[in-house]
Amino acid sequence: MALYRKYRPGSFAELVGQEQVTKPLSTALDSGRINHAYLFSGPRGCGKTSSARILARSLNCVNGPTSTPCGVCPSCIALAPNGPGTLDVTELDAASHNGVEDMRELRDRAAYAPAESRYRIFIIDEAHMITNAGANALLKVVEEPPAHLIFIFATTEPEKVIPTIRSRVHHYPFRLLTPQAMRQVISNAVAGEGIPVEDSVYPLVIRAGGGSPRDTLSVLDQLLAGAGPEGLTYDLARMLLGVTDDTLIDGAVASLAAQDPAGMFQVVDDVIEAGLEPRRFADDLLDRLRDLMILQTVPQALDMGLVDVPADRGGMLLEQSATFAPSELPRLATTLNDGLSGLKGATSPRLLLEILCAKL
Repeated sequence: MALYRKYRPGSFAELVGQEQVTKPLSTALDSGRINHAYLFSGPRGCGKTSSARILARSLNCVNGPTSTPCGVCPSCIALAPNGPGTLDVTELDAASHNGVEDMRELRDRAAYAPAESRYRIFIIDEAHMITNAGANALLKVVEEPPAHLIFIFATTEPEKVIPTIRSRVHHYPFRLLTPQAMRQVISNAVAGEGIPVEDSVYPLVIRAGGGSPRDTLSVLDQLLAGAGPEGLTYDLARMLLGVTDDTLIDGAVASLAAQDPAGMFQVVDDVIEAGLEPRRFADDLLDRLRDLMILQTVPQALDMGLVDVPADRGGMLLEQSATFAPSELPRLATTLNDGLSGLKGATSPRLLLEILCAKL
Protein backbone atom coordinates (compact mmCIF):
# COMPACT_ATOMS: atom_id res chain seq x y z
CA MET A 1 0.00 0.00 0.00
CA ALA A 2 1.26 3.49 -0.85
CA LEU A 3 2.69 5.38 2.13
CA TYR A 4 0.27 8.30 1.79
CA ARG A 5 -2.61 5.82 2.17
CA LYS A 6 -0.93 3.68 4.83
CA TYR A 7 -0.22 6.68 7.08
CA ARG A 8 -3.42 8.62 6.43
CA PRO A 9 -4.59 10.28 9.69
CA GLY A 10 -7.61 8.76 11.44
CA SER A 11 -8.37 11.65 13.81
CA PHE A 12 -7.78 15.38 14.05
CA ALA A 13 -5.07 14.74 16.66
CA GLU A 14 -3.08 12.80 14.03
CA LEU A 15 -3.41 15.54 11.40
CA VAL A 16 -0.09 17.42 11.42
CA GLY A 17 0.37 21.08 10.55
CA GLN A 18 -3.28 22.13 10.12
CA GLU A 19 -3.97 23.54 13.60
CA GLN A 20 -5.87 26.50 12.10
CA VAL A 21 -8.50 23.92 11.03
CA THR A 22 -8.31 21.15 13.62
CA LYS A 23 -8.60 23.34 16.75
CA PRO A 24 -11.78 25.31 15.87
CA LEU A 25 -13.38 22.27 14.23
CA SER A 26 -12.65 20.09 17.28
CA THR A 27 -14.11 22.76 19.57
CA ALA A 28 -17.25 22.97 17.41
CA LEU A 29 -17.68 19.18 17.49
CA ASP A 30 -17.22 18.92 21.26
CA SER A 31 -19.66 21.77 21.90
CA GLY A 32 -22.27 20.31 19.52
CA ARG A 33 -22.24 23.30 17.15
CA ILE A 34 -22.68 21.27 13.97
CA ASN A 35 -23.25 23.06 10.67
CA HIS A 36 -25.09 21.49 7.76
CA ALA A 37 -22.34 22.26 5.19
CA TYR A 38 -18.55 22.65 5.27
CA LEU A 39 -16.02 23.80 2.69
CA PHE A 40 -12.40 22.60 2.95
CA SER A 41 -10.07 24.47 0.61
CA GLY A 42 -6.34 24.46 0.02
CA PRO A 43 -3.53 23.16 -2.20
CA ARG A 44 -3.59 19.58 -3.47
CA GLY A 45 -2.42 16.83 -1.18
CA CYS A 46 -2.63 18.79 2.07
CA GLY A 47 -5.32 16.72 3.83
CA LYS A 48 -8.72 18.09 2.74
CA THR A 49 -10.35 14.77 1.81
CA SER A 50 -8.72 12.98 4.75
CA SER A 51 -10.13 15.67 7.06
CA ALA A 52 -13.57 15.28 5.49
CA ARG A 53 -13.45 11.55 6.31
CA ILE A 54 -12.28 12.33 9.85
CA LEU A 55 -15.17 14.78 10.24
CA ALA A 56 -17.63 12.14 9.01
CA ARG A 57 -16.12 9.66 11.46
CA SER A 58 -16.36 12.18 14.32
CA LEU A 59 -20.00 12.98 13.52
CA ASN A 60 -21.18 9.37 13.28
CA CYS A 61 -19.17 7.88 16.17
CA VAL A 62 -21.39 6.22 18.79
CA ASN A 63 -20.01 8.77 21.29
CA GLY A 64 -20.33 11.64 18.83
CA PRO A 65 -20.41 14.23 17.69
CA THR A 66 -16.89 14.28 19.16
CA SER A 67 -13.42 15.41 18.14
CA THR A 68 -11.99 12.11 19.42
CA PRO A 69 -13.73 9.16 17.71
CA CYS A 70 -13.66 5.99 19.82
CA GLY A 71 -12.24 3.89 16.98
CA VAL A 72 -14.06 0.72 18.07
CA CYS A 73 -17.73 1.27 17.20
CA PRO A 74 -18.97 -0.10 13.83
CA SER A 75 -19.09 3.39 12.28
CA CYS A 76 -15.54 4.26 13.38
CA ILE A 77 -14.20 0.96 12.06
CA ALA A 78 -16.00 1.40 8.74
CA LEU A 79 -14.80 4.99 8.33
CA ALA A 80 -11.23 4.38 9.51
CA PRO A 81 -8.43 5.17 7.04
CA ASN A 82 -8.68 2.56 4.27
CA GLY A 83 -11.82 1.15 5.91
CA PRO A 84 -14.72 -0.30 3.87
CA GLY A 85 -16.96 2.75 4.32
CA THR A 86 -20.69 2.88 5.06
CA LEU A 87 -23.85 3.46 3.09
CA ASP A 88 -24.44 6.69 4.98
CA VAL A 89 -21.19 8.39 3.92
CA THR A 90 -20.94 8.96 0.17
CA GLU A 91 -17.85 10.29 -1.60
CA LEU A 92 -18.40 11.94 -4.96
CA ASP A 93 -15.77 13.19 -7.40
CA ALA A 94 -17.22 16.35 -8.92
CA ALA A 95 -14.63 16.29 -11.69
CA SER A 96 -16.56 13.43 -13.34
CA HIS A 97 -20.02 14.01 -11.79
CA ASN A 98 -20.60 17.71 -12.23
CA GLY A 99 -23.71 18.14 -14.32
CA VAL A 100 -27.36 18.91 -13.59
CA GLU A 101 -28.44 15.24 -13.74
CA ASP A 102 -25.69 14.19 -11.33
CA MET A 103 -26.67 16.87 -8.83
CA ARG A 104 -30.38 16.03 -9.16
CA GLU A 105 -29.61 12.39 -8.44
CA LEU A 106 -27.56 13.41 -5.40
CA ARG A 107 -30.40 15.66 -4.24
CA ASP A 108 -32.89 12.79 -4.51
CA ARG A 109 -30.60 10.43 -2.58
CA ALA A 110 -30.14 13.06 0.14
CA ALA A 111 -33.83 12.90 1.03
CA TYR A 112 -33.47 9.40 2.51
CA ALA A 113 -32.70 9.06 6.21
CA PRO A 114 -29.43 7.36 7.22
CA ALA A 115 -29.55 3.56 7.30
CA GLU A 116 -27.55 2.98 10.48
CA SER A 117 -25.74 6.20 11.44
CA ARG A 118 -26.56 9.55 13.03
CA TYR A 119 -25.99 11.60 9.86
CA ARG A 120 -26.10 11.03 6.14
CA ILE A 121 -22.94 12.73 4.83
CA PHE A 122 -21.93 13.65 1.28
CA ILE A 123 -18.24 14.38 0.66
CA ILE A 124 -17.90 16.20 -2.67
CA ASP A 125 -14.30 16.43 -3.89
CA GLU A 126 -13.15 18.98 -6.50
CA ALA A 127 -16.30 20.98 -5.76
CA HIS A 128 -15.23 23.83 -8.04
CA MET A 129 -15.78 21.51 -11.03
CA ILE A 130 -19.56 21.49 -10.52
CA THR A 131 -21.18 23.44 -13.34
CA ASN A 132 -23.27 26.51 -12.55
CA ALA A 133 -26.42 24.67 -13.56
CA GLY A 134 -25.44 21.68 -11.40
CA ALA A 135 -24.67 23.92 -8.42
CA ASN A 136 -28.01 25.67 -8.78
CA ALA A 137 -29.76 22.26 -8.86
CA LEU A 138 -28.03 21.42 -5.56
CA LEU A 139 -28.54 24.85 -3.99
CA LYS A 140 -31.98 24.28 -2.43
CA VAL A 141 -30.95 21.17 -0.48
CA VAL A 142 -27.70 22.85 0.64
CA GLU A 143 -29.69 25.89 1.75
CA GLU A 144 -32.37 23.99 3.67
CA PRO A 145 -31.22 20.39 4.21
CA PRO A 146 -33.02 17.78 6.34
CA ALA A 147 -31.73 17.49 9.91
CA HIS A 148 -29.89 14.24 9.11
CA LEU A 149 -27.94 15.62 6.14
CA ILE A 150 -24.43 17.16 6.07
CA PHE A 151 -22.40 18.27 3.04
CA ILE A 152 -18.60 18.50 3.04
CA PHE A 153 -17.13 20.19 -0.04
CA ALA A 154 -13.39 19.97 -0.80
CA THR A 155 -11.70 22.12 -3.42
CA THR A 156 -8.38 23.57 -4.50
CA GLU A 157 -10.11 26.66 -5.95
CA PRO A 158 -12.75 27.98 -3.53
CA GLU A 159 -13.22 31.17 -5.53
CA LYS A 160 -14.78 29.06 -8.33
CA VAL A 161 -17.50 27.67 -6.04
CA ILE A 162 -20.60 29.73 -6.74
CA PRO A 163 -21.20 32.47 -4.10
CA THR A 164 -24.69 31.21 -3.20
CA ILE A 165 -23.20 27.90 -1.99
CA ARG A 166 -20.07 29.49 -0.53
CA SER A 167 -22.20 31.79 1.64
CA ARG A 168 -23.98 28.80 3.23
CA VAL A 169 -20.95 26.80 4.37
CA HIS A 170 -18.39 26.99 7.15
CA HIS A 171 -15.14 27.56 5.28
CA TYR A 172 -11.89 26.03 6.62
CA PRO A 173 -8.72 26.89 4.65
CA PHE A 174 -5.90 24.33 4.60
CA ARG A 175 -2.28 25.21 3.86
CA LEU A 176 0.98 23.59 2.80
CA LEU A 177 3.09 22.21 5.64
CA THR A 178 6.20 23.89 7.02
CA PRO A 179 9.51 21.97 6.73
CA GLN A 180 9.40 21.27 10.49
CA ALA A 181 5.88 19.81 10.32
CA MET A 182 6.78 17.84 7.19
CA ARG A 183 9.81 16.33 8.90
CA GLN A 184 7.46 15.03 11.61
CA VAL A 185 5.20 13.44 8.97
CA ILE A 186 8.00 11.64 7.15
CA SER A 187 9.78 10.69 10.40
CA ASN A 188 6.60 8.90 11.50
CA ALA A 189 6.44 7.06 8.17
CA VAL A 190 10.14 6.11 8.29
CA ALA A 191 9.75 4.83 11.87
CA GLY A 192 6.74 2.78 10.81
CA GLU A 193 8.61 1.23 7.87
CA GLY A 194 11.70 0.46 9.97
CA ILE A 195 14.16 1.35 7.18
CA PRO A 196 17.34 3.31 8.09
CA VAL A 197 17.39 6.75 6.44
CA GLU A 198 20.36 9.12 6.50
CA ASP A 199 19.60 12.48 8.12
CA SER A 200 20.80 14.32 5.00
CA VAL A 201 17.98 12.72 2.96
CA TYR A 202 15.18 14.53 4.82
CA PRO A 203 15.79 18.03 3.37
CA LEU A 204 15.87 16.52 -0.16
CA VAL A 205 12.52 14.77 0.33
CA ILE A 206 10.92 17.81 1.98
CA ARG A 207 12.06 20.10 -0.83
CA ALA A 208 10.88 17.65 -3.53
CA GLY A 209 7.43 17.37 -1.91
CA GLY A 210 6.84 21.13 -2.04
CA GLY A 211 4.91 21.26 1.25
CA SER A 212 2.26 18.69 0.25
CA PRO A 213 2.16 15.68 2.63
CA ARG A 214 0.76 13.42 -0.08
CA ASP A 215 3.42 14.40 -2.65
CA THR A 216 6.19 14.17 -0.04
CA LEU A 217 5.14 10.69 1.08
CA SER A 218 4.93 9.62 -2.57
CA VAL A 219 8.53 10.78 -3.09
CA LEU A 220 9.62 8.97 0.09
CA ASP A 221 7.76 5.85 -1.05
CA GLN A 222 9.73 5.74 -4.30
CA LEU A 223 13.03 6.27 -2.50
CA LEU A 224 12.35 3.58 0.13
CA ALA A 225 11.31 1.12 -2.60
CA GLY A 226 14.78 1.45 -4.14
CA ALA A 227 16.72 1.35 -0.86
CA GLY A 228 19.11 -1.55 -0.30
CA PRO A 229 19.95 -3.42 2.91
CA GLU A 230 22.00 -0.46 4.13
CA GLY A 231 18.89 1.75 4.01
CA LEU A 232 18.23 5.00 2.17
CA THR A 233 21.46 6.90 1.57
CA TYR A 234 21.99 10.49 0.47
CA ASP A 235 23.68 9.43 -2.79
CA LEU A 236 20.78 7.17 -3.79
CA ALA A 237 18.17 9.84 -2.97
CA ARG A 238 20.14 12.52 -4.82
CA MET A 239 20.44 10.41 -7.99
CA LEU A 240 16.78 9.37 -8.01
CA LEU A 241 15.55 12.93 -7.43
CA GLY A 242 18.01 14.48 -9.90
CA VAL A 243 19.31 16.84 -7.22
CA THR A 244 22.65 18.56 -7.79
CA ASP A 245 25.49 17.09 -5.76
CA ASP A 246 26.45 19.32 -2.83
CA THR A 247 30.07 19.34 -4.01
CA LEU A 248 29.01 21.06 -7.26
CA ILE A 249 26.98 23.67 -5.36
CA ASP A 250 29.90 24.17 -2.95
CA GLY A 251 32.22 24.68 -5.94
CA ALA A 252 29.87 27.23 -7.51
CA VAL A 253 29.53 29.16 -4.23
CA ALA A 254 33.31 29.17 -3.71
CA SER A 255 33.83 30.46 -7.27
CA LEU A 256 31.28 33.24 -6.78
CA ALA A 257 32.84 34.26 -3.47
CA ALA A 258 36.35 34.34 -4.99
CA GLN A 259 35.19 35.96 -8.27
CA ASP A 260 36.74 32.99 -10.09
CA PRO A 261 35.19 32.68 -13.60
CA ALA A 262 37.34 29.65 -14.53
CA GLY A 263 36.10 27.74 -11.48
CA MET A 264 32.48 28.68 -12.20
CA PHE A 265 32.57 27.54 -15.83
CA GLN A 266 34.31 24.33 -14.76
CA VAL A 267 31.37 23.65 -12.43
CA VAL A 268 28.96 24.20 -15.35
CA ASP A 269 30.98 21.71 -17.42
CA ASP A 270 30.85 19.20 -14.54
CA VAL A 271 27.07 19.68 -14.30
CA ILE A 272 26.63 18.87 -17.99
CA GLU A 273 29.07 15.93 -17.81
CA ALA A 274 27.09 14.51 -14.87
CA GLY A 275 23.91 14.59 -17.00
CA LEU A 276 22.14 17.08 -14.71
CA GLU A 277 19.57 19.55 -15.99
CA PRO A 278 20.96 23.11 -16.11
CA ARG A 279 17.70 24.52 -14.76
CA ARG A 280 17.77 22.10 -11.82
CA PHE A 281 21.35 23.15 -11.05
CA ALA A 282 20.30 26.83 -11.15
CA ASP A 283 17.31 26.05 -8.88
CA ASP A 284 19.51 24.26 -6.35
CA LEU A 285 22.10 27.05 -6.46
CA LEU A 286 19.35 29.60 -5.82
CA ASP A 287 18.19 27.57 -2.81
CA ARG A 288 21.75 27.59 -1.46
CA LEU A 289 22.10 31.36 -1.96
CA ARG A 290 18.84 31.81 -0.08
CA ASP A 291 20.14 29.73 2.85
CA LEU A 292 23.41 31.67 2.91
CA MET A 293 21.56 35.00 2.80
CA ILE A 294 19.38 33.98 5.76
CA LEU A 295 22.39 32.68 7.72
CA GLN A 296 24.37 35.85 7.05
CA THR A 297 21.49 38.00 8.28
CA VAL A 298 20.33 35.70 11.11
CA PRO A 299 23.30 33.63 12.43
CA GLN A 300 20.98 31.60 14.70
CA ALA A 301 18.75 30.62 11.75
CA LEU A 302 19.73 26.94 12.07
CA ASP A 303 18.50 26.76 15.66
CA MET A 304 15.33 28.67 14.74
CA GLY A 305 14.51 26.24 11.90
CA LEU A 306 14.70 28.95 9.22
CA VAL A 307 17.32 26.92 7.33
CA ASP A 308 16.79 23.16 7.01
CA VAL A 309 20.11 21.39 6.39
CA PRO A 310 21.79 18.31 7.89
CA ALA A 311 23.42 19.07 11.24
CA ASP A 312 26.92 18.27 9.96
CA ARG A 313 26.67 20.94 7.21
CA GLY A 314 25.50 23.85 9.34
CA GLY A 315 29.01 25.01 10.21
CA MET A 316 30.13 24.85 6.57
CA LEU A 317 27.20 27.00 5.43
CA LEU A 318 27.95 29.58 8.10
CA GLU A 319 31.54 29.74 6.83
CA GLN A 320 30.34 30.13 3.24
CA SER A 321 27.98 32.97 4.19
CA ALA A 322 30.88 34.84 5.81
CA THR A 323 32.84 34.90 2.52
CA PHE A 324 30.33 37.30 0.89
CA ALA A 325 29.78 41.01 1.44
CA PRO A 326 26.37 41.77 3.02
CA SER A 327 24.85 43.20 -0.18
CA GLU A 328 26.32 40.56 -2.48
CA LEU A 329 24.09 37.55 -1.70
CA PRO A 330 20.76 39.37 -2.34
CA ARG A 331 22.15 40.70 -5.65
CA LEU A 332 23.35 37.24 -6.76
CA ALA A 333 20.05 35.60 -5.75
CA THR A 334 18.02 38.26 -7.61
CA THR A 335 20.11 37.91 -10.79
CA LEU A 336 19.84 34.12 -10.68
CA ASN A 337 16.10 34.21 -10.03
CA ASP A 338 15.53 36.62 -12.95
CA GLY A 339 17.43 34.32 -15.30
CA LEU A 340 15.68 31.09 -14.30
CA SER A 341 12.64 31.64 -16.52
CA GLY A 342 14.86 31.71 -19.63
CA LEU A 343 16.19 28.20 -18.86
CA LYS A 344 12.76 26.58 -19.05
CA GLY A 345 12.26 24.93 -22.43
CA ALA A 346 15.44 26.50 -23.85
CA THR A 347 16.91 24.92 -27.00
CA SER A 348 20.44 25.52 -25.69
CA PRO A 349 20.18 25.38 -21.88
CA ARG A 350 23.96 25.08 -21.36
CA LEU A 351 24.62 28.31 -23.25
CA LEU A 352 21.94 30.17 -21.31
CA LEU A 353 23.32 28.81 -18.03
CA GLU A 354 26.81 30.01 -18.99
CA ILE A 355 25.44 33.47 -19.86
CA LEU A 356 23.70 33.54 -16.47
CA CYS A 357 26.93 32.50 -14.72
CA ALA A 358 28.82 35.26 -16.57
CA LYS A 359 26.29 37.79 -15.22
CA LEU A 360 26.75 36.42 -11.72
